[in-house]
Amino acid sequence: MARIAGVDIPNNKRVDISLRYLYGIGPSNALVVCKKTQVDPAKKVRDLTEDELGRLREVIDKDYLVEGDLRREVTQNIRRLIEIGSYRGLRHRRGLPVRGQRTRTNARTKRGARKTVAGKRRAGKK
Repeated sequence: MARIAGVDIPNNKRVDISLRYLYGIGPSNALVVCKKTQVDPAKKVRDLTEDELGRLREVIDKDYLVEGDLRREVTQNIRRLIEIGSYRGLRHRRGLPVRGQRTRTNARTKRGARKTVAGKRRAGKK
């Protein structure tokens, strides 16, 4: 397996797909990296030469914030929002959706499993 930015990328997949295993590199960035390094995106990782792998590593290290550094930056940004007491920070602290989604229904992913409330039945039924 080839190792880029401390991550083993799969050998048996195309280069543009394998680069997505790096946190911070998605489909469009993977293609841009391939274009900058003049590596064919359709080529399998196992068929890359050491020179091509070196170019990929160099471009990613130089131009992109990936893996640990990016994760650290994201958590610092969230921590800053919480500390300054912004609305978004409060939503993060409470574990609720941050970007304006409704919570009356459809917030199960963020809020977790349903918690049954005792004595909550429809009025008028006995």
